[in-house]
Amino acid sequence: MRMKHLLLSACLSFDLAPAAMAQSVTGSGVVPATAANSAERAIGFATNAPAGAALVIMTTDATLPPLDGVTLTATERQAVTAAIAAASFDGKAGSTLSLRGIGAHPRILLVGTGPAPSSLALAEAGGKAAQELRSEAHPVTIAGALGDSSAADVAYGFALGQYRFDRYKTVDRKAPSTGTVTLVGANPSAAETAFAGRWKPLADGVRLSRDLANEPANVIYPESFVAQVREAFGNTPGVSIEVLDEAAMRKLGMGTLVGVGQGSPRGSRLLAVRYRGAGAPAAPLAFIGKGITFDSGGISLKPGAGMWDMKGDMSGAASVVGAALSLAKSRAPVHVVAVAALAENMPDGNAQRPGDVTRTMSGKTIEMLNADAEGRLVLADANEYVAATYKPRAIVNIATLTGAIVGALDDQYAGLFARDEKLAAALLAAGTASGEELWRMPLHKNYAEKLKSDIADIRNIAPSQGPGASLGAHVIGFFVDEATPWAHLDIAGVNQADKATPLVPRGMSGFGVRLLDQLARSGE
Repeated sequence: MRMKHLLLSACLSFDLAPAAMAQSVTGSGVVPATAANSAERAIGFATNAPAGAALVIMTTDATLPPLDGVTLTATERQAVTAAIAAASFDGKAGSTLSLRGIGAHPRILLVGTGPAPSSLALAEAGGKAAQELRSEAHPVTIAGALGDSSAADVAYGFALGQYRFDRYKTVDRKAPSTGTVTLVGANPSAAETAFAGRWKPLADGVRLSRDLANEPANVIYPESFVAQVREAFGNTPGVSIEVLDEAAMRKLGMGTLVGVGQGSPRGSRLLAVRYRGAGAPAAPLAFIGKGITFDSGGISLKPGAGMWDMKGDMSGAASVVGAALSLAKSRAPVHVVAVAALAENMPDGNAQRPGDVTRTMSGKTIEMLNADAEGRLVLADANEYVAATYKPRAIVNIATLTGAIVGALDDQYAGLFARDEKLAAALLAAGTASGEELWRMPLHKNYAEKLKSDIADIRNIAPSQGPGASLGAHVIGFFVDEATPWAHLDIAGVNQADKATPLVPRGMSGFGVRLLDQLARSGE
């Protein structure tokens, strides 16, 4: 796998803070200095704004909206209106205007949503406010003709936008924001219900994915990944968790997943989180994520520059369990199994060698020409295990698979490869609705010719140059029965944000949680 950096070098309130980490930093002899990230603002809903808070005003245009529940005198409104005109603020989506020194509010921030904003546009406005107020010390009030559902949308966006990962900072650690963020509206109880039932669980799922992917590889490895996921789910109703260790996988003949990790002293794992809500169909929708907790490239060693980024090569696995957490905590009427194929790809005297042949659970064989094309190997066994064990109605793989997809799509889209048109359409629609967009890429039958092996069923790479992302997808699809609807998402360009956007602070993005959550709810 080659991600971006390596490629370039070559009230009613909710506490959104994550649970404390219990494990030590294995291998370094250092215990984390902080148990958790800096506290995030609790999110609440009320009919009236608290005193002394910074004020965020959601606007659809250049007109100052009604602000029921907010104390703003006629003189103060006139000052804000004059500032809007002087700055030519138009209220378009993504626009902001920051004002200070007006009345008792330490700051007034206008955030544009654009006319008739969608749920996603409102969430992005909330995220924009969170980003703008990241260093604001005061409590925050958000107002502006917010209905019940729109207030919940804005609150969800704020929750995503305020995420931070700073638990290992001991010097120059920014002080956490104080006080809550309060969304003011006519019916706070209804807004709270909408937020708690749908959007807070989704924010929790995204946070889990980001936390797992942001952690260094001496903290998150296959065994500790499993432990963190168990802690996150706790006793959530409708959830069962299955874990296969190396001994169990060897007994089942899962040579490709075990083989990738055999150069590391940290054993591989296969983690399956199953959630079945009330009234859900018998056959689950399967999400299977690549979980390489660190990718050195194995014997096919990567360049040293940028290798630090390979701690995030388990982003696909992190996002499938994040999506399952969202669906389970919201008690969605769906049936999903989220599977993490977990291994650490390291060079060692016991590591796989280029030219080795490995065997999957079904008995199919792979000639492994490049140990740095390991994601398709762990997913081969994971796909076969899920098909045999859970009989899913469809399989969606998600992986930071290739640098080729970064060259094709940069950080704007994830690549979508699919054999089933209905599943492909549902994924594209889910991407648009969630804000995690996909671009359809080709899966041509002739790609099979480039991957033929003289001594095994298939090679893991083509020996000559070709469409790398499509070839990688073809290898993965080789291990899914043609009768099973299947799709693969290559997220190597979007799993990490180099700069903040409204819903994604800088760092690991948690890409795929929102998308897969939306897909499951769509009934696919």
